[in-house]
Amino acid sequence: MDPSFEDFSILPPYNNLVAQVIRCASSPQIVTQMVNVQYRILGNTTSSNKTNFWSYAQSLFNLPAPLPKDIGLTGKGLSGRMDPAGGHYVAEGIPVTEKFDNNARSPYQLAEVVVKDSQGNLLAATHTVVPVSTEIHCENCHNDRGSANPAIATGNAKQNILTLHDQREGTHLMGNRPVLCANCHSSNALGTAGKPGLPSLSGAIHGKHAQIDDGTTAGTCYQCHPGPQTKCLRGAMSIAGETCHSCHGGMAQVANPQRRPWIDEPRCADCHSSAYHENPGKLYRFSTGHQGVMCSACHGSTHAIYPSREPLDNKQSIWLQGYGGTLNKCSICHTNTPDRGEGPHRDDGD
Repeated sequence: MDPSFEDFSILPPYNNLVAQVIRCASSPQIVTQMVNVQYRILGNTTSSNKTNFWSYAQSLFNLPAPLPKDIGLTGKGLSGRMDPAGGHYVAEGIPVTEKFDNNARSPYQLAEVVVKDSQGNLLAATHTVVPVSTEIHCENCHNDRGSANPAIATGNAKQNILTLHDQREGTHLMGNRPVLCANCHSSNALGTAGKPGLPSLSGAIHGKHAQIDDGTTAGTCYQCHPGPQTKCLRGAMSIAGETCHSCHGGMAQVANPQRRPWIDEPRCADCHSSAYHENPGKLYRFSTGHQGVMCSACHGSTHAIYPSREPLDNKQSIWLQGYGGTLNKCSICHTNTPDRGEGPHRDDGD
């Protein structure tokens, strides 16, 4: 998310949390009815005093009324009820920030998810990471008289960017702040169509900055994506030496106008055998495998494939099976020992 919103916004506070409820048995079942799935962000009960987003949300997103404090763009807060969505439950648009109530900061916030029956009895609970970071280092190049704007010095990196945009593109952004970049440049993340003839927001940003691509995560991606402190690429593939470029390619490839940002993404099928492919036409994070269980339920989220460098990412695995890494103990869901060859990838399991 943006560190501030008075000048322009690329991304608001907006996290998505997905959960599946599985009834343990000799033939486990995915539960989608007669339960209440709730979430809360641990140690983080308010966001409105930690960012100025709520002061500018109505103007940025052309809302009919001011957005209530601590409520995100979809109506979700920092705690509440998850919504049924087919074979899983989801809370979309949680407005979490990286700052705890005690003023400490962490990009790896922890959500508690609990499942209750219709009488309110606790059935299950777990913890999972909800990552968020404001580590977007525009100032590395766009500080006053910086390498990207040597003749511009407004005293503010974001205003330097808007001034440069006005000079190069003939726009009037400085006089129309705050600016939602996705109003002109389409964004599948925010669901905006943009203006005809203009590149997508992802295409515009990656295309304009392609010349700084040095082929490394630290020298390229972490200039804007979170970041040298956050190190959002933190899972098993990163530990094995893979980089952002390994899956996404260089910035020029990401900026390809034929690419649909947030939709045309790297696929497990690009490297892994057919037993590990995503569902046709679906991203990894929406794909399901073994009896309808989501791939990420056992393998972790896209940039934090188990085991992760961050201890909190591994907490759920340790809780469920006693050690970190991919969930691979059949006894997590099965009360019997499955037959040979019944495993999720036709292996024998444990």
